[in-house]
Amino acid sequence: MQLLIDADACPVTDIALAISSSYSIKPILFCDTSHVLERPGVQTITVEKGPDSVDFALLNALTRNDIVVTQDYGLAAMVLAKGGFVIDQNGRQFTEYNIDQLLYTRHIGQQIRRAGGRTKGPKKRTKENNLAFETNFRQICEQAILMARKS
Repeated sequence: MQLLIDADACPVTDIALAISSSYSIKPILFCDTSHVLERPGVQTITVEKGPDSVDFALLNALTRNDIVVTQDYGLAAMVLAKGGFVIDQNGRQFTEYNIDQLLYTRHIGQQIRRAGGRTKGPKKRTKENNLAFETNFRQICEQAILMARKS
């Protein structure tokens, strides 16, 4: 079982690494050449810049019951299709029950922006976001371990 982090601009990398270590889950960081990241003892896969290059590298490394940290709805949908667990940096778990609505909302936002409209950006990060991530990430680790044992 692995933890795969879409690490370009991920504010919870260190939290995820600490928690995954306590569960003996192997972490891998994915980034492109504009975001060189390194953590001692953690494998980093750096890919060339390009549309979705990090996403495709991460998907190629993904196996069933792996855990992915990303804020990308499209990547989350593909991870779910391959049997992985997905959580965003604020602790929201992506599931088969919420991914369609999230993708639809993203599509509407893109249409508004293409038409010249504006949409709100992300809210400022808070300590509560980190706490929610930590709590929910621990739950996902436990779910993934349980599912891997059943497989």
